[in-house]
Amino acid sequence: MGHILEERQNQVSVAGANERTIDCNKVSLAGSVSQRAYPIVDALHLIHGPIGCAAYTWDIRGSLSSGPELHRLSFSTDLQEKDVIFGGENKLYKSVVELIDVHQPKAAFIYTTCIVGVIGDDVEKICRLVEKEKGIPVIPVQAPGFQGSKKDGYKVACESIFKLVGTKDKPFTPAKSINILGDFNLAGELWILLEYYKRMGVHVNATITGDGRVDDICNAHNAALNVVQCSGSMNYLAKLMQDKYNIPQMRVSYFGIEDMSDALYDVARFFKDDEMMAKAREMVKEEISKMMPALAWYKERLTGKKAAIYVGGAFKAISLVKALRLIGVQSVIVGSQTGTPEDYELIKKLCDEGTIIVDDSNPVELSHFVKEKQADIFIGGVKERPIAHKIGLGFCDHNHERKEPLAGYEGMMNFAKEIYATAMSPVWKFTKEIK
Repeated sequence: MGHILEERQNQVSVAGANERTIDCNKVSLAGSVSQRAYPIVDALHLIHGPIGCAAYTWDIRGSLSSGPELHRLSFSTDLQEKDVIFGGENKLYKSVVELIDVHQPKAAFIYTTCIVGVIGDDVEKICRLVEKEKGIPVIPVQAPGFQGSKKDGYKVACESIFKLVGTKDKPFTPAKSINILGDFNLAGELWILLEYYKRMGVHVNATITGDGRVDDICNAHNAALNVVQCSGSMNYLAKLMQDKYNIPQMRVSYFGIEDMSDALYDVARFFKDDEMMAKAREMVKEEISKMMPALAWYKERLTGKKAAIYVGGAFKAISLVKALRLIGVQSVIVGSQTGTPEDYELIKKLCDEGTIIVDDSNPVELSHFVKEKQADIFIGGVKERPIAHKIGLGFCDHNHERKEPLAGYEGMMNFAKEIYATAMSPVWKFTKEIK
């Protein structure tokens, strides 16, 4: 494995051949790229920095709203050379005030960028001033890109959201209510999950941040349980809420039949409600009975195909290994950006001997791994798509840009269809063999 940088040797392992614990939670090497953004739909999101820093926002993501669309507007203070020399605080103040007057948001988030971290604008002072004048929360998000790893960025985001939690009480919050943390309502996935929980008799109090509302997040401290879907991004928020408000947390995944079913059963077990559990079991039975004949058809045709997985959260990667196995596809590469040692140990146990397991990889490594293992399909995000296309490999988008739901039972069927359509496409007859 000469293509692996020396500093990263301990972040790569092979199932069945290497028993040491994989290193993770390390600062990414120069050249790695990451992306995330808030989809709190009735809040204002203003990026304080040059216009280029506003190039990648929720406007091109698959996150949907059932109401306000303010999160889809990309706002920037557009700092110029003059602002860098003399400071951008005055420009920030005028921008925030004007945007609040025009759009009347429930709250405003102000994101600092690298240049702001260098020139030292007092963003917190401006936020306090505008908050006092306008009477809404104005929250600074101090996350210049040079400040640390992706996990450090998640921590800053969670601390920013936490400033809203507990600041408002709704007239009534049902006793059997949960917050869903870490689902971003990609392609409407959250709405599928809400329907499942509704059928069980569970009230969803706040969704953070998919289709999220400021008032619901302010009232999130009144829920009985935090259900954490994207553990990498939202574990820290759940910890903050547990420490301050004594709200227990539960880690779940909504991808694949097995993990989706466990997510429903575990909530029913938490509430110790026999009727709720009976409804969950009946729903799972009904959904799976509709799916199994179709999944058997896909498994018959896909058995023997090999997949490479590289996604943001390790818990999602674990679910994908299980989901692929259900349709006959072997996972030969499994990686994530935010996995823990425990996550990678579980992946080792789930995968076949020889599977490459990698933490926080890069395009050069991934390209070599895919060629070495002769994968038929690559499952990843926006940064991995060019790798697959350059090699001549089928690609399945499992990131925030996708426009089709892949969570829940409906999502499992969509996932099977996409894997089949991609892996079995006749176009691969006209591409060069991977070498």
